[in-house]
Amino acid sequence: MLDNLSRQLIDCYQKGFPVGPRPFQQLAAEFGVKEQEVIDCLRTLRSQRVITRVGPVFDHHRAGSSTLAALAVPSERLLEIADFINSFEGVNHNYEREHEFNLWFVVTACDHEDLQTTLQAIERGTGMPMLVLPMEQAYHIDLGFQLQWQDKA
Repeated sequence: MLDNLSRQLIDCYQKGFPVGPRPFQQLAAEFGVKEQEVIDCLRTLRSQRVITRVGPVFDHHRAGSSTLAALAVPSERLLEIADFINSFEGVNHNYEREHEFNLWFVVTACDHEDLQTTLQAIERGTGMPMLVLPMEQAYHIDLGFQLQWQDKA
């Protein structure tokens, strides 16, 4: 069960996170808590795997390079490999699919060379051949979700 601050952060800031020198202080003022409470709350949510990251999402064709990639991972290694992939700074999401290539993720980087370095490091680290699927056409999918909380915090 998540506390009220956790729920507020998730509900209000899946997008539109404040940009500035003290974004966590701005959130703290909005929610009537201390800045460190916001930082601690986000760290806890990350350690509990409720969230995977707090960071910007850029149009990578304008500000860098990105690609969709996939691995065929044995089911008994899925969490291990997912955690390894999530350890890379440029991985902004990672999910299981029902397919031979069952672990899909998006990798972003400042440029094409850095992207290739990250992809090669993931491939070396997992020991699995990677399916790389560069974007041919951009589509916008809003990944903000209105959550339905089932209980009271």
